[in-house]
Amino acid sequence: MRSTEHIGIIGAGIVGLALARHITLHRPGTRVTVLEKENRVAAHQTGHNSGVVHAGLYYRPGSLKATLCRRGVGLLRDYCAENGLPYEEAGKLLVAVNPDDEARLDDIERRAKENGVPGITRLGPEGLRGIEPHAAGTAALHSPTTAITDFVAVAEQIADDVRRSGGRVLLNTPVIDLRQDHDGTEVLTGDPKGERAIHRFDRLVLCGGLQSDQLARMAGGAADPRVVPFRGHYHELVPERSYLVRGLLYPVPDPRYPFLGVHLTRHVHGEVMAGPNAILALAREGYRARDLRARELAQTLAWPGFWRLARKHWSVGARETLVSASRAVFAAQARRLLPELTTADLRPAPAGVRAQALGRDGGLLDDFHVDTRGRVVCVRNAPSPAATSSLAIAEFLYDNHIRNGSGY
Repeated sequence: MRSTEHIGIIGAGIVGLALARHITLHRPGTRVTVLEKENRVAAHQTGHNSGVVHAGLYYRPGSLKATLCRRGVGLLRDYCAENGLPYEEAGKLLVAVNPDDEARLDDIERRAKENGVPGITRLGPEGLRGIEPHAAGTAALHSPTTAITDFVAVAEQIADDVRRSGGRVLLNTPVIDLRQDHDGTEVLTGDPKGERAIHRFDRLVLCGGLQSDQLARMAGGAADPRVVPFRGHYHELVPERSYLVRGLLYPVPDPRYPFLGVHLTRHVHGEVMAGPNAILALAREGYRARDLRARELAQTLAWPGFWRLARKHWSVGARETLVSASRAVFAAQARRLLPELTTADLRPAPAGVRAQALGRDGGLLDDFHVDTRGRVVCVRNAPSPAATSSLAIAEFLYDNHIRNGSGY
């Protein structure tokens, strides 16, 4: 490879930035440019999540999520320690409230142990109250090493690393179009003043999150899978009631869905968040209920996979919509884990939007998914635990798609 090779990365979320940093560290002399349409890094999924560093409890053993999450936890913990970033092993309780939950807890415990999650302990009602005195349930699984951090601060530090290593992070630089030829890829970008520029790269990696399928289509990729945005609504416990939660309090998830249900998480800055639920967003970056982009909504509704998913799970969608619309119903969901919680204990908090890849057949992609189109590497599905796994995802992308010139 020429030492002057120029690699472009679209998207300055934590995955794109982690990849840029990894390349500058492991391929000295390579020019690296990150293109970001917003005026800051970590503007979307990275900056709108719960701040949880997942330990790898749920993921299918041997899957990318399982292996990269476990690898990513160690890398992220060390990175935070080296750079003075917040990282606290707050611990997670996964709480069962009925026999069905307990049966699912058995499977999660097995998966967690196969994935190498340390310190996993099964608890009864008294044991779980010893860790979370205000919680209630019939059984629980305790993960003492599940942690919390500030992913925006981590992403900003990584961006600084990239710049110090000679890479560029270009903000306010939305991608308008891209095309490939036999020598590389040209990317057409704009700026807030309406001026356009062409950037030429030997290789290009798409880490566009909510826009990942659109970018992949520009590169000549398939329409399947399509990103469908799901908005997650959060509430915050009022400060005088934050003592009700010491660490991370989760329900036992339904394995049919990639969403974890309403849970309660203490953040590194002290606040306790409740949520999120999951409903269809009316725009790819629709963080508020009133945010509507007709063209983007039409794209979702035109996707056959959406209607196949809706027909199969309409009752769940109706329930989630009700939870989002009513603070009292939202509180009732959280009260299954925290009986003392009242509606008055909650106040609205900012929402997040999850980029969920959905196949034409109506199947939700469960694992991370990456494909290539010529000289372009497309990260097509990287939802949670992508932030936790980001440094390991960077290793994976480099080893499998960058170092040996995979894809062309």
